[in-house]
Amino acid sequence: MKIRNIMCEPFTVHKSDKISHAMDLMDKYDTRRLLVINGTEAMGVITMRSIADKLGTWKTSNLPASSLHVAAATTDKFARVLPDMDIKDAIALMDRNGGILIIMENSKILGWVTPHEILKNIRDVKGYAAQIMKDPITISPGDRVSHGRRIMLDNDIGRLPIIENGDIVGIITERDVAKAMMNFRALVPDNQQDERIRNLIVGDIMTRNVISVRTNTPITEVISTLLNENIGGVPVLNLKDEMVGVISRREIIKYLAARG
Repeated sequence: MKIRNIMCEPFTVHKSDKISHAMDLMDKYDTRRLLVINGTEAMGVITMRSIADKLGTWKTSNLPASSLHVAAATTDKFARVLPDMDIKDAIALMDRNGGILIIMENSKILGWVTPHEILKNIRDVKGYAAQIMKDPITISPGDRVSHGRRIMLDNDIGRLPIIENGDIVGIITERDVAKAMMNFRALVPDNQQDERIRNLIVGDIMTRNVISVRTNTPITEVISTLLNENIGGVPVLNLKDEMVGVISRREIIKYLAARG
């Protein structure tokens, strides 16, 4: 199968648009990323993670998202490829560069491929959740959101399960952090931000009723859960309801790349 057969039209935003507008578009299209363009040229990709990173830096600590341009949070985590690339080669490239693929021909953008398109079109994936999960990194409901943001960025992960008294009670994602940072900047006066940001805790923004899978859940079912719920990852529980791992779309891409 060629990637021309699985590519889709990217949602785009102009590099001069405001970050708040980009987040509105992500909400509208229920997506984690947008292709940043300048005219007909692809400039990069803006993601919920890059927004969370930008909005939490000291250089922009007093600026609302409505005053920051998309270009400030644009990343170069993408590769330009031709439409006749084989899907196996696409998976290997996506695993290596940790980004997405922009399909181009004669300098024209034809579409893009993200982990979503790969997972939606892959077939006959053998194995179980325990084989692809990674060790979880967790925090507690009383931890500061700024601390959770730092953990996500330092470990290049998109979600943190929330543990209290040994039980998983919630989860926060890069989307939650980006939205919290944006709303915080918009609503809190500049002279109160330093104090108030310290009081913003994980329990205030976490999602409860966490979707999870079991260690013995087939990988095909894990993929279906991620696609059907449109989520980026899930905690993995053992038969004793203990959280023992986390699976993201990227872990599945890595597994597929290793399988060849």
